[in-house]
Amino acid sequence: MADITPLRRFVQEMTGAVEKFGDDEPAMLREGKKLLAGLIRNDDWLPEKFARPHPDTYRQYLLYCDPLERFSLVSFVWGAGQTTPIHDHTVWGLVGVLRGAEKCEEFERPGDGQPMRKTGEHLIEPGGIDAVSPTVGDIHTVSNALADRPSISIHVYGANIGAVRRHVYIPETGEIKSFVSGYSSRVIPNLWDRSVEAREHEGTAR
Repeated sequence: MADITPLRRFVQEMTGAVEKFGDDEPAMLREGKKLLAGLIRNDDWLPEKFARPHPDTYRQYLLYCDPLERFSLVSFVWGAGQTTPIHDHTVWGLVGVLRGAEKCEEFERPGDGQPMRKTGEHLIEPGGIDAVSPTVGDIHTVSNALADRPSISIHVYGANIGAVRRHVYIPETGEIKSFVSGYSSRVIPNLWDRSVEAREHEGTAR
């Protein structure tokens, strides 16, 4: 069984960052990147049920959502060859690769009826972190860069991302279509069952 202590610690520290910096996006990206870097430094904390690929499409598993929906944390799991459509986020977000590698291709929309324009691409490997938002660049497509095994990234967003109305873009025409992603699982990790720790402490205290 995975030890989710690092996940619980991230949630606690990220809650503190949100309470301190609120709607200050540059500060949230800066502090969130530091915290996410610590979380993805090791990959033994992610429970197996939130690391399972699907044969047909990528999975977005909710790991935690702040009670006031000020931030959410998800694991993205990619099977070999899987990719997203061109999409945006509409809120700030950070993407950190935990296992494998991801290819990110950035786009811009020139105007109505015009094809999407690719502006760049890069590879994200374990420990690497990307930032997205309407102010720093928000339109991209992401794919598993490995042909023979899954890749997993951990994302933190400045909202309950599964409930945010976002957009996909048709490459040939730039047409915009709304979507709400939802999540791939109806359960989340139980961060607050600390009974094992409590029993161990009780045993040492006798």
